[in-house]
Amino acid sequence: MEPGQAHLDMQTVVEVEINSLSVAGSPRISGEDIEHVEMLTVAQAPLPPIIAHRATMRVIDGVHRLRAAERRGDDKIAVRFFDGDEADAFVLAVESNITHGLPLSMADRKNAAERIIRSHPLWSDRMIASVTGIAPGTVAEIRRRVAGAAAAGRGRIGQDGRFRPLNGAEGRRLAGNLIAENPGLSLRQIARASGISPETARDVRNRLRRGEEPLLKGRGRPARAPQEQLPAGSADAGDGGDGAVPVRMPVQDRTVVVRRLKVDPALRFSETGRTLLRLLSIHTISAEEWDDIMANIPPHCSGIIAQLARECADIWADFAQRAERNVAEAV
Repeated sequence: MEPGQAHLDMQTVVEVEINSLSVAGSPRISGEDIEHVEMLTVAQAPLPPIIAHRATMRVIDGVHRLRAAERRGDDKIAVRFFDGDEADAFVLAVESNITHGLPLSMADRKNAAERIIRSHPLWSDRMIASVTGIAPGTVAEIRRRVAGAAAAGRGRIGQDGRFRPLNGAEGRRLAGNLIAENPGLSLRQIARASGISPETARDVRNRLRRGEEPLLKGRGRPARAPQEQLPAGSADAGDGGDGAVPVRMPVQDRTVVVRRLKVDPALRFSETGRTLLRLLSIHTISAEEWDDIMANIPPHCSGIIAQLARECADIWADFAQRAERNVAEAV
């Protein structure tokens, strides 16, 4: 298992000793529902396998089925295993319990949202809402109550996987400071550190060279750079509006998005979906790893590799446009 990756094995079901499993950390504040356990206990049909976190043997989904098996006198229960960290195991537990079985109460969902805000502070309100089954506005209210969460990070990751800056002016100001202190930094390094696009970083650097302020002057709020202009009528870029600035998200956040996609049955259970996941996983390596790859390219191969890289970038750009058209047509 590579660092930062998660995997739910839906293909393999194993029999596990019931006494080896733990039910700690459930998103249900009040514990199990006794009536639901009794209903499952007398059910004639075999109960579906539960899901457990391999590293801790904690039940992620299926505590009521586990209790029913205990009441039946069973020693073992069918289990599918999830590999990943405990924060993502909790996210899967919440997702699983709003889509089937005994739904989580509203109090459970709000409590889960607060916990996910703490463990995944860069996730947008809409993204957390989609996991917990509550309104984005409710998530925003909870975020405001969580100490330090509202100000965490320079942006948010939306449901579409895009990283959106919360404050473009602050990003420009930070980029200006970085350039002044470290003139040798590349545009990519400046953009990554300040949460803006490389094009905006270039504009900030050019403005400083001309002796101008890094912020664009305008009436009211700072204007956007030409590369950051939003489509007419679009929402602001704070939390997943359709007019988001297409800023390249940090690699650790990109890894989180790919990790979530890897547990999506719609992708995992099709050959084309698995191929797409493998292609996306390539782009979760760090900037340092890319630098190492670059440093070890044989000089006689550099030209053809550069050409192939540009062609691959064009293929992904075309893929992105077609995917966005699919979203627009679906809407």
